[in-house]
Amino acid sequence: MKQTIVLKVDAENPDPETVKTAAEIIQRGGLVAFPTETVYGLGADALNAVAVAALFEAKNRPLDNPPILHVADAREVYTLAKEVPRQAELLMQRFWPGPLTLVFKCSNVVPEVTVAGLDTVAVRMPKHKVALTLIKQSKCPIAAPSANLSGKPSPTTAQHVYEDLNGRIDAILDGGNACIGVESTVVDVSVDPPMLLRPGGTTFEALKQVIGTVKLHPFVQAEQELSVEKARSPGMKHKHYAPKAEVVLVEGAVPAVTSKIQELAQSYMLKGLKVGILATDETQTCYSADVVKSLGSRFNLAIVAQNLFRLLREEDAENVAVILAEGVPLEGMGLAVMNRLRKASGYRIIKA
Repeated sequence: MKQTIVLKVDAENPDPETVKTAAEIIQRGGLVAFPTETVYGLGADALNAVAVAALFEAKNRPLDNPPILHVADAREVYTLAKEVPRQAELLMQRFWPGPLTLVFKCSNVVPEVTVAGLDTVAVRMPKHKVALTLIKQSKCPIAAPSANLSGKPSPTTAQHVYEDLNGRIDAILDGGNACIGVESTVVDVSVDPPMLLRPGGTTFEALKQVIGTVKLHPFVQAEQELSVEKARSPGMKHKHYAPKAEVVLVEGAVPAVTSKIQELAQSYMLKGLKVGILATDETQTCYSADVVKSLGSRFNLAIVAQNLFRLLREEDAENVAVILAEGVPLEGMGLAVMNRLRKASGYRIIKA
């Protein structure tokens, strides 16, 4: 088992020497978890096939699930991608650094394992001083899926990473809480018109304002498991974001949702099961169950997104058997929240 070291850094003013320790681990082919504005990532040198293979192994990640390559300078894209369409350049100018990943046709400098055998590569430039300093000091693009065991809720604190990966990776750069709380939006710009593969920290509406037409992959709003032969983006195949407890998602008008969740809670508790509820500020008082937590206000879906993975982990820590979650509107950040909740529930969705 590895000795995982934790290196504390200030998110706004990271100590270069501390980050240099982590960068040297990356350069030696090691694995370092680090904060980004979305969630914590688990980083390896993207151009070192052995290091990337070790990253998959540390996470128990299926080899057909491509990680995202993180860069500190948009010009690096021109080395990693075969071609950079004009629409991609517009998106990079507007949203980088930030929570937007772009999928390009892949150049031959990227090892096959890094792109999970695909002919495309996913790249983003994070908006986080610790992440950018680490990439610059490592002198290579960093392949970084979320720093959790595969399938579990993504980590938004260094403590979440430690719980999942202590003894499996070399180091954790602890830069405090991730502020967005769900992963980056992924847009495939290797097709025309561009296609949104995963909703995240950059909204669908914002993308359309910049480049006009963006198609939604059917998977994004799917209400049942869709078979995806080749996943060009993380989060498209395999079980994701799921706590140990069974998650049931209840969607519909708010009064119908609260009434249905309370009915389900009572029926589970009568069977002797410990029940958790993920409510919102407006509905929290409607419920009586073992553990009731609010994701935030329905009128601020960015806060709901920020709290989602942390609260799924907190419900697990309370050892609930089932989590009943309220659906939220499919607009703005709500699209990303609902995509994660539907996947976390394994598509156990009840329409109220």
